[in-house]
Amino acid sequence: MNVPSGKGKAAAGGLAMALTAALREYRGLWFGWSGEICETFTGQIAMHKVQGVTTALVDLEEGDFQEYYNGYANKTLWPLFHYRIDLTAYARSFGEGYERVNRRFGETVAPLIEADDLVWVHDYHLIPLGRELRKRGVTSPIGFFLHIPWPARQLITTLPRHRELVESLFAYDLIGFQTEEWLDAFAGYVRKEAGGEALGDGRFRCFGRTVRAAAFPIGLDAPEFSAMAESAEARRTFERMRRSVSGRKLIVGVDRLDYSKGMEERLLGYETFLNHHPEHRGRVTLLQIAPPSREDVHAYQEIRGRMEALSGRINGAYADVDWVPVRYVSRAYKREELAGIFRAAQIGYVTPLRDGMNLVAKEYVAAQDADDPGVLILSRFAGAALQLKDAVIVNPFSQEGLAEALQAAIEMPLEERKRRWESMMQSVMREDVAHWRDDFVAALMRARDEARSKAAE
Repeated sequence: MNVPSGKGKAAAGGLAMALTAALREYRGLWFGWSGEICETFTGQIAMHKVQGVTTALVDLEEGDFQEYYNGYANKTLWPLFHYRIDLTAYARSFGEGYERVNRRFGETVAPLIEADDLVWVHDYHLIPLGRELRKRGVTSPIGFFLHIPWPARQLITTLPRHRELVESLFAYDLIGFQTEEWLDAFAGYVRKEAGGEALGDGRFRCFGRTVRAAAFPIGLDAPEFSAMAESAEARRTFERMRRSVSGRKLIVGVDRLDYSKGMEERLLGYETFLNHHPEHRGRVTLLQIAPPSREDVHAYQEIRGRMEALSGRINGAYADVDWVPVRYVSRAYKREELAGIFRAAQIGYVTPLRDGMNLVAKEYVAAQDADDPGVLILSRFAGAALQLKDAVIVNPFSQEGLAEALQAAIEMPLEERKRRWESMMQSVMREDVAHWRDDFVAALMRARDEARSKAAE
């Protein structure tokens, strides 16, 4: 199974761990960008072995990086697919770079694909890759999984050449979305904009081809992460956190620095909570971990400045000589350390404005102590909210609603915390990464078998 990725040097976060687990199970090859820049694209592949997974990586030119990665992927598709049309940049050179790099990826990886391989393409960086592989004679089953939301029809039609982008998806045999909501949005475009039809059983006919599409909610390697919370390093981090907060309630948010994560709204809700509930001042601490990302993109530079200003404003208004209400940390932590931080926190504060799934919410649940679990506050606009229904579900755009959720979480009795956590933990363990992986691969194999049966008729 060949698994192209948007960027070969993936961070060791929940998504990378999920894909690594899938590759280990099926002894696959991970193909993608190395994260390195070269003077001239040669298509030369560097083979490596990383955590038991074979990777085949290629370098990109500076122009490719700016137009494809920083440009179309992260200035056009990312904001648009997260419903931030106000931040979406439409530039013809971005689209040309996106097509060029996907064409180059197709030319490079096609010779590595054997007849019996399953090809699994991941995420918005590589939507046209299936089409490019078909052009080069690849007849193997090819599946595509979108890790982020699919936008409503009214939004995606603002994208120049949106029809061509959607048409390229019909080169795949199977398209996977995180939730039924994103699947419905895709189906709405196919039927109402492209003139296609739903054939039933998850099949859609359009552009002269039939494709199957379904929701496959991604999960964690839940047993591994739960065990990680018991590791020596996690325990050290847990003890360090408990000492540092000196008996105060710890609220934790962990996000890559991104405007889709609702971090500003999160701080504003916390500020409202402190304003409305002076009795809790000095008794709670919010730890926001936000490692920077995509620092070449102006929108990310702006949000970093706003976050620093907002946390400073709250601390300036409410801090005391022995208490700081907000700890804003702009660095990454190892997964073992995060597991310890999650276990030490009485409240997980996860408030994305729009998210495909959000594995941080599931990691928080998996890290909890069964005898004294914390409370998860979760945005209704995260895909995970459809599975973790016993979280305290919030509208991140409502400061008062966030403040009320914080108050309810702080005062929630142990019996209710246990009941909610047990329900969520069952979901996290049941719908884990193996469940996601096996469901998608089985569906792709069925698509292959159906195609063979039709060809034999």
